[in-house]
Order: sequence, then structure tokens, then C-alpha cells
Amino acid sequence: MKRFLPSSFSNLITLIGGIVSGVSVGVILFLVVLEATAVNPSPYMGIIAFVFLPAVLLAGMIMMIVGALREQRRMRLGKPHGLHLPKIDFNNPRHRRATVTLSIGSILLLGVVVFSSFKAYEATESDAFCGKTCHNVMEPEYTAYQYSPHARVGCVQCHIGSGASYFVKSKLSGSYQLYAVTFNKYPKPIPTPIENLRPAQETCEHCHWPKHFYSEKVLKNTYFLSDSQNTKWSLELLVKIGGGNVEAGPTSGIHWHMNIAHEVTYATLDSTRQSIPWVRVKDPSGIDRIYQSSDAKLTDEELKRARVRRMDCIDCHNRPTHIYRPPARSVNHVMDLGWIDPELPFAKSICVKALEYPYSTKEIALDSIKLHIEDYYKTNYPRIAANKNAAIAQMIDEVQKIYARNYFPFMKVSWKKFTDNIGHLYYPGCFRCHDGKHTTDNGKVLSRDCNVCHTILAQKFEKDRLRISLAGIDYKHPVDIGDAWKEMNCSDCHNSQ
Repeated sequence: MKRFLPSSFSNLITLIGGIVSGVSVGVILFLVVLEATAVNPSPYMGIIAFVFLPAVLLAGMIMMIVGALREQRRMRLGKPHGLHLPKIDFNNPRHRRATVTLSIGSILLLGVVVFSSFKAYEATESDAFCGKTCHNVMEPEYTAYQYSPHARVGCVQCHIGSGASYFVKSKLSGSYQLYAVTFNKYPKPIPTPIENLRPAQETCEHCHWPKHFYSEKVLKNTYFLSDSQNTKWSLELLVKIGGGNVEAGPTSGIHWHMNIAHEVTYATLDSTRQSIPWVRVKDPSGIDRIYQSSDAKLTDEELKRARVRRMDCIDCHNRPTHIYRPPARSVNHVMDLGWIDPELPFAKSICVKALEYPYSTKEIALDSIKLHIEDYYKTNYPRIAANKNAAIAQMIDEVQKIYARNYFPFMKVSWKKFTDNIGHLYYPGCFRCHDGKHTTDNGKVLSRDCNVCHTILAQKFEKDRLRISLAGIDYKHPVDIGDAWKEMNCSDCHNSQ
């Protein structure tokens, strides 16, 4: 029979390499077709088709070359060469039995390998794999994820997304993370990978269409003061969502920053993007306005060294999933739902204090919260402790749940370690730029006026009259601090709660 390849290719090693390469090519083509025709292709398909299998293909080709070179060397030395495969005689009962046994065994083995590979692939795609493989390390992120608005969105959809390039980056990053966990080299807490996140246009906007951001939204917040009566007060806001679609109405408001007709670029001096001394706004006509903070004006040289970035969704929605909530906000919420009895004296204050104590372990924290609240009411309000034992027990249970979802002593995780840029009550948020100190050379200021983003429709304090107006009312601080709240950031006080 005529040979298509040189005789040096006629050897067992080259044959095995050729089979490996051929199978790899076939599987790659199959996965490419599968990914092209799938409605929602799996993010992990790309890493298998474009990273793992090409490596197997290359290994097969190397085997072919090594086998050919080895065979050439044997030929030069005068040694017997050529491919000597075993001869099978189907007229021989032993050969028939061996062939059938080997064939059935090979098919079964192939089935087991395919099934186990698929299950392994399926496991690596799961949220449990991301959150539980390194349980102690990822417990904070996985727990927060499960209580987030995106709890039904798979981890890989945001952290990797589609395409092969971010698969490669994620696996290289994962290799270092494996080393860091094995040798205890990881930071506590694990910092948010801000610089490694994909642009919002490649992840968030697959579901959240920018041109659908328009109109306004009514938001009602309920608060309790930290006094003996847990004084209740409410604030009703008309939040100006803003517009990305001129056909739906005005394009002003919060999402003006994301309007495709505008381009907002900023320079930040820190990796968390909390210090923003320089902002450039380019309007639809192409005119640039540059705002610089009077507290930290950048020279041209400093601007070159600063991190310059075009603003997108994640600059405000920076904690869309792994959210660690401030204790005051969490306690306000459960008190408003009635899960913590507002009739218990100093309920708000005692709950927040119990949450904020620096416990060394989660077990100690949950036990200490119970003892702290029980002892407080037994010591200061023995009659209430006796008559409202069930309400106190429910308070303890709710505070322990809040702690378990937001505090992780082993990883040194708490709400203060992870800034949330939505709003401005507990973190600088909006006031990173809208602090009244960012001005252009001709005196134009990035406004600090509350009404730029929302209008206060109503405000009511317990046992006080309702203040309401569709045109908006002036904000009244719940505690008399004069005009200090107009001059300082809310977070300067509330971040300590």
C-alpha cells in the first residue's frame, strides 16, 4: 500500500499522537458549532474549546514529531523499524473474546470519562464551586451573594462573561489564588477586584439596557432614632432616575452620567476610587468642561500618574451583589417590619451596639449578642425583661441573623471595609464629585444641591405633623445640629454607626 507520509512516521508513538490530535480537532469543531448555535452558551465552553483542547492537540502533534525523530534515529542505527501492530484473527476464539472484551471495556470507559468530565465541567460552572471550594475564604462573598438582588445570576456571568479572553485571565488569576489559599498568602479581607472587572457594557448591560433608564421613582425610607423611645420618622423621596432615551422624556437626572450623548471621565488617586479630584465632562456638541477640586488640584504631572477612567454603571453601582449592609440600615429595616419591637426601650441603640462590637469569632459573636441584649434588659428594665421575654428573644434572633449576613471575623469583613457608592448616607458616594468644591476655571460648580438627584416629597416625625409638598420640601435633620449637615458629608457621622 502506498504511503502518504515518510516511513519514519510509521511507528506506535506517532500513531497515538495522531489519534490524540485528530480527536482533539473533532471535539474542538463540535464545541465551536455547539457554542455558535446555543441560545445561552456556557461561559466555560470557551476555556475548553480554545484553551484546554488546543493544548491537548499540541501535545498530540509533539508526540507525532517525537515518534518520527525517534524512528529516524533507529533507521540510521540499522535497527528494525516500521509499525508492528498485533495481528487479530477472528477465526481464533481467543482473539474474538479478547477483541469483544476490549471493545466493550473501551466503550464503557469512554462513557465514564465523558460523563465524569461533563459533571466536573458542570461543577466548575456552579455558584457552589465559586463560593464553597475555599469555604472560609469565600464565605463572606458567597453569603452576601445569596442575599443580593442578583442571587439568581451565576457568578461566572459577571466575573467572566462570554468569550475566551477573560477565561484565560480568570484561570491565570485562579492559579495564583490557589497558591495564595494553599500557603495562606491571601489578604484579609479580600479586596474588591475593581481593576479586573469587565466593563459594564459587556456584563451588566446584557440585562440592563441603558436606553430604558428614564422617568422618576418614589422611594420611602423609615428610620428610628437611637433614643429610649426609638423615635420613628419617615422620608419620602422622588428619585430622578434620569434618561438614556430622549424619546421617553427628559434625559436629565441620575443616569444623565450614563447618557450615550455625554462622556464623563474622571481621575482618581486611590485604587478604591473614593478620592476624585478631577472630572471632565464632554457634552453632545463636543465641548469639554474640566472640574477640579479646590482641596486637591492636580498638576499636569500628577494627572499623568493618576488613574483616568470613563464613568460607567459600576462607578456608582459598585456593590450590586456582594453587599454588606450598615447595622443602622439593617436594624431600621427589621424594626419597620415589626420583627424587632420598637416598644422595647433603646432597641435601635442596643442592637447597633451589639452588632458593632469587635468580636474575634462568629461563634463568640452570636453568643455574646444574646448575652449582651439579655443582660441589658435584665439589668436596666427587669420588669420589661420578664413581661416581654418573647419580644427580646426575637430581637436577639434578628440581630444574630444580621450579624451572620454582614460580619465575618475570620476574614476581617464588615460593612466598613466595602464602600457602597449608591447614595451618600454611610459613604461619600455622590459627594465624591458633587461636594460643591469641584469647579471649572470660569467658576461653574458641580452642584451639591440635594434636589439635583431627588426631591423630598414628605417628611414626618413620630408625634409630629406630616410635612408634604409635591413641589418639594426643605429637609429637616432629625437631630438638631444646626446647619452642620449642609456643610459636611452625611458619612462623616453615619459611617461611625
